[in-house]
Amino acid sequence: MEDQRVWAFEESLWTASAEHYQEAIDQGCLMVVPAPPYVLEGQQAIDAVKDTPRWSKVAFSEQKVSRPEEGLIVIAYKAEAQKEGASPYTAHCTSVYRRLGHDDWKVVQHQQTPPLTSRD
Repeated sequence: MEDQRVWAFEESLWTASAEHYQEAIDQGCLMVVPAPPYVLEGQQAIDAVKDTPRWSKVAFSEQKVSRPEEGLIVIAYKAEAQKEGASPYTAHCTSVYRRLGHDDWKVVQHQQTPPLTSRD
């Protein structure tokens, strides 16, 4: 998958329907998110998104793509996301995609780390 498609695919994970998200996440996926229970696996990660309103807009910066071996793509980036009625969200993220077949990619790892906030 070329870089442009990688970023379009990643954007769809933030903004597309919960059904699309479920199709794109591998059953063995591991995730780390900034809210309890923090560490999610497989169906638990998929279920966590089902009832969550999708982001209406996301912008990526600091984008990096690595292809350590055939059929594996690792990306890292900064995400700035927005949705109606919510504060903007910023996080540094990684995702790992594994190719299952021709043009069939699934997310096997994802993590989000929001920036540290200053303490008063």
